[in-house]
This record gives sequence, C-alpha cells and structure tokens, in this order.
Amino acid sequence: MNTQIFREYDIRGEADRDLSDDLVRDLGRALGTVMAERGKRRIMVGRDCRVSSERLRAALVEGLVETGRHVVQIEVGPTPLLYFAVNHLDADGGVMVTGSHNPPEDNGFKILVGKGTLHGDEIRALAARIERRDFALIPGGYVEDITVGDRYVAWMKGNVRLGRTDLKVVLDAGNGAGGPLGLAVMRALGLDPVALYCDMDGRFPNHHPDPTLPENVAELVETVRRTGADVGIAYDGDADRLGAVDARGEIVWGDKLLVAFGRSVLARHPGAAILGEVKCSQTLYDDIAKHGGRPIMWKTGHSLIKAKMKEEHALLAGEMSGHLFFADRYFGYDDAIYASLRLLEILSTSEQGLGEMLADLPPTFVTPEIRVPCPDAIKFKVVEQVLAHYQATHAVADVDGARINFGDGWGLVRASNTQAVLVLRFEAVSEARRDALRAEVEAVVQRARESA
Repeated sequence: MNTQIFREYDIRGEADRDLSDDLVRDLGRALGTVMAERGKRRIMVGRDCRVSSERLRAALVEGLVETGRHVVQIEVGPTPLLYFAVNHLDADGGVMVTGSHNPPEDNGFKILVGKGTLHGDEIRALAARIERRDFALIPGGYVEDITVGDRYVAWMKGNVRLGRTDLKVVLDAGNGAGGPLGLAVMRALGLDPVALYCDMDGRFPNHHPDPTLPENVAELVETVRRTGADVGIAYDGDADRLGAVDARGEIVWGDKLLVAFGRSVLARHPGAAILGEVKCSQTLYDDIAKHGGRPIMWKTGHSLIKAKMKEEHALLAGEMSGHLFFADRYFGYDDAIYASLRLLEILSTSEQGLGEMLADLPPTFVTPEIRVPCPDAIKFKVVEQVLAHYQATHAVADVDGARINFGDGWGLVRASNTQAVLVLRFEAVSEARRDALRAEVEAVVQRARESA
C-alpha cells in the first residue's frame, strides 16, 4: 500500500497503480468500521465520470456493505451533488469517488462523516486500520440506488433569484462531471448559456479541467470576447472549483471573486467573518475589513476551511484555486455550480459588469500559483527551511507554509497537499518589485531543496 495516497484532506493516487480493487475494498471496510463505531449507517456514495471511477466505486461499496452499512448510490455527477445529497437528505455520511482536477489517470476519495469532511489524522488513521486489518464485519448491509439531480435543480431554482435572465453566459465544464448539471440549473433559471465541453468525458480530450491555469480557459476567454458575453464560467473536473472570465475576457481569480461575494454578503450581514487562504491577495483581506467584515487568513484545503468556517461561524470562505464556500443561504461546502449562480445573481442585479465591480481595488501585481516540482518526501522540510530563513528578519505568517511580508509585497512558499509540488505566489506594488521578490525567494527555495 502506498501510504502517500492518504493526504491531508482526501485520498488520491494513480488509479491503476495505487488504487487496486483489494485496497479500495479494504478502504470501504475501514471506513465502514469507523462509521459503525460512530453510529452512522446510511452512507451516500457518488462518482465522477473518470474511466476508473465505476470500478473504484464498486469496490468501495463492497467493503462498506460488508460492515453492515446502508449504502445509497447516486448517479454520476460532480462532488457538490454528493455533498448536497448528504445534507439535503440528512444522511450519516458520504464518499465521493473523484480525481477532482488531477490528470485523467488519477482518482481518489473525498469522505464525509456526518456533515463534516474527514481530514488530517483521521484520514491517515484509515491507512493504519487497513494495515492492522482492523475491520468490523457486520451482516445486514445493502445497497440502494437513487437519483438526486432533479432535487438539486429544484432546490437551486427555488433558492436563487436572478434580477434578469438575459445575461449572456458561456459555461466551460472541461468535459468534467459538472457540465450537464450546471446547464440544467442555468436553464431552469431561464438562462440560455453557451456550452463549451459540457458533456462528460473522463479522458478530458479538449483541455484539462483545471481553471487555475490560463491555458485551460483560453477558449473560454476567446468565446466570451467573440460572443459579447457578460461572463464566462469554468468548472474543474468535479465542479467544486469555479473559474470566471469578465466581459473583457480577463480572468478573475478566486480571491477577486471572493471580494465580489464578500461585498454582497457584508451588505446584508455587517461584521460577518469571511475566510481566505494564504495564497489570497492582501487586497482581499483589506477589502473585507474596509466593508465591515472580519477577515481571517487560514490554511489551504477544502476540508480545513470547512472546519474553520464552523469554528468561526463564518458565512463565506474561498481559495485562490476557486473553491468557494457559502454558509450564507447554503450548506457551507464548496460547490462551483452554486457559486456560479451566486455570481450570476450579483451580475443580474447590477448595472456594472464583473470587471467594473472590482475596478476600485488598489492595483497590485501578482503571479498566478507557481508550482515547483518537489518530491513528497522533502517538500515539507524545504518549507521549514524557508520559514526558518525568513523568521529572523521578517514578519512571517506560518499558518500554512511561509507567507513572508516584505512591506511593499509578500511571497508565499507552501507544500501542496495533493501533488508533489511546492506552491509559490507573489504580490507587490509594482511589477519590478514582484519579480524581485520572486527571484529572491526562489533562490532561497532552491538552496533549501539542495540541502533537504
């Protein structure tokens, strides 16, 4: 068993290499045992459209049934559909078989116990349980099949209010699992979106479904400009991350989307707590405070953010990567389809376009997420060395990696919890200063890598 697949907030690896039927069946047994110990019996299970997902779900369900669980299988769809099923139908937990935005040969599992996402030591404890063969095999388990997509569409239609329905929208789902459901919801609300790659194809033949990379939204940008659309929407492979393009064809990153959502929420809930993660622009935190909110910087990772939201009673949270979490009028998890509808709500009730809404933010110069390959075995040690290097001379936020404050800008170095990479980002008051900060920090990272 490759224990590296048991990550901070999900389980993920290369399907054919790391996720054999026997291992996944044991995962079902381990998880089912944990559920039994906690008195949880009715478990929802969903899967995305990847080629390996049907095989993995079947093996997982076998293991869960052997522990006496009542498994409720839902149709193929995005991760938020599974989250919705667990919350809307008040299940005891759930598992989503998905590789999210990873390459098509990868796959994995996102796990809910109750309404909370399993993460950290609890995920690693599953690996230890599998190694010990510590399973409670209980008779009486069985499988039920239901569809929930129609309930999801009906809920959205009843809870989202567009000011007008003549918005011109382009939706690019990258052949991921969210395309058909996203189209269905938008059409139910009276919109007529232009569809790009909204049919499910787990090979992702047209472009990779990761809207954080500019090359993956290039066709969306071109289509928005060509059609004169008001906005372009992009989903990642399992539609828990949102990408957006304004009417000029400019990419609006996750932290800037959070600014727009934050202003909307704070207009109705003064003083609300709003979470961002360590990669977000300083302008986000300043804008939340400016509009009377309570900004909180937190760790990257959907499981970690959802747990912190509950702790802080936050109404909204988000990441640079496009994970956006609404506890305001919603269930508090990351749903790119719902987030896109909230964005369309804002646009449909404003005379300004998305770019115009954000034009009053102070200008800064930022990099996108920079991903530097680094072996899993040393990536956290490299970050520790960078942190130690700067703590002696700079103010450094160490909530998740090292976010170094240079006064006129900042730089971040953190270890990814999903890939063998370091994630870097930089922001400064000028392009030259940003590039200088990047060059300085990258040199420190390189020295740390050589000595790790």
